[in-house]
Amino acid sequence: MKYIIAIGDGMGDFPIESLGERTPLEFTPTPHLDRLAQQGMVGRVATVPEGMPPGSDVAIMSLLGYNPKGVLTGRGPLEALALGIKLAESDLAFRLNLVTMDWNSGTVIRNHAAGDISNDEAGVLIQALSQRMPLSGGQAIYQGISYRHVFVWPDAPGGLPSIAPHDHLDKSIDFFLNDQAAAPLSHLVKASWPILADHPINAKRLAKGLPPANSIWLWGQGRLPVVKTYAERWGLRGATVSAVDIIRGLGLATGLEPKRVAGATGGLETNYGGKVEAAIEALKDADLVVVHLEAPDETSHQGNLDHKIQAIRNFDQLIVGPLTEKLDAAAVSYRILVACDHYTPIRLKTHTADPVPFLIYDSTAPGLSGAAGYSEVACARGPLIGNGPALAKLLFGPEKS
Repeated sequence: MKYIIAIGDGMGDFPIESLGERTPLEFTPTPHLDRLAQQGMVGRVATVPEGMPPGSDVAIMSLLGYNPKGVLTGRGPLEALALGIKLAESDLAFRLNLVTMDWNSGTVIRNHAAGDISNDEAGVLIQALSQRMPLSGGQAIYQGISYRHVFVWPDAPGGLPSIAPHDHLDKSIDFFLNDQAAAPLSHLVKASWPILADHPINAKRLAKGLPPANSIWLWGQGRLPVVKTYAERWGLRGATVSAVDIIRGLGLATGLEPKRVAGATGGLETNYGGKVEAAIEALKDADLVVVHLEAPDETSHQGNLDHKIQAIRNFDQLIVGPLTEKLDAAAVSYRILVACDHYTPIRLKTHTADPVPFLIYDSTAPGLSGAAGYSEVACARGPLIGNGPALAKLLFGPEKS
């Protein structure tokens, strides 16, 4: 038996008036997802434990079958792991975003992704920041993908607060910058402003009408989690296929090998076919592959409904459809879990902790679930699973004794 976990990041949403009080998932034609839902099992799963933030690190760790409570301290160290950064026990790793800041009415983050800045542009800016920032005590900046990077702070002071930039779009963040507890981080953020303000990369972006990457933002700090691997829990070997480091890091922490795909961007324009081929190739030797699409979440943070609908359509028609069709054509026995990790409602532009819709389809035992298809409403008619480990038991069966 082969296993697939297909994640449409941030697909969950609330009913939208312009869609006839339907969610984007209900509105968008998704024939492949609907077929799997109708012939499999549907329900909802709580991916965010009480008291934890509804971030992708927390929610996806749950979807992978792990309980993040008491284990996961932040996404920074997972992204560092994906970049091959060796962390000491005392090192605190942060996610470093390149963002677009506006100072016309207070200090406001207008774009948490600096307009999906390219890797080449980001690389030049990260190099300038590494050379000119007032770094000390072994502090270092590491380049990731697009706007997503890593900052490592050895022996960082305890109790540093942080806020996710996508949770505060178009709102003043002066409350945070003026917080004494956050002063060490604010100092670094402000130090980036003169370096980025008139950088040639940003001058060119402005000339093209693109958002400049005129500030850094530090958040998601933590230290590496230690968990049992898939091999230890279920005797499974596996791989991840994703454009973003958080998924690769979670995979490495749980014993899954990251498969990099040329042209995979984390945005709406990505190499869908390459992801499918990488997943199929991985399953020749592995038992499990995790295929992740970031685009629904990114388009939701941007508040772009049309693009979110397109991202969901692409997930169905360019990921789930071709993947299952290739497995069926090869007569491979497989079980697939499809889910979003969290809601990212268009009207909020950020994550919520609502239980998310899931489906599990077994190619060796298709049946009739009675579900109308795959959506928040259709899956609400199924069971509510309390946590990720309980969902994993439905997918993989009991753990090894």
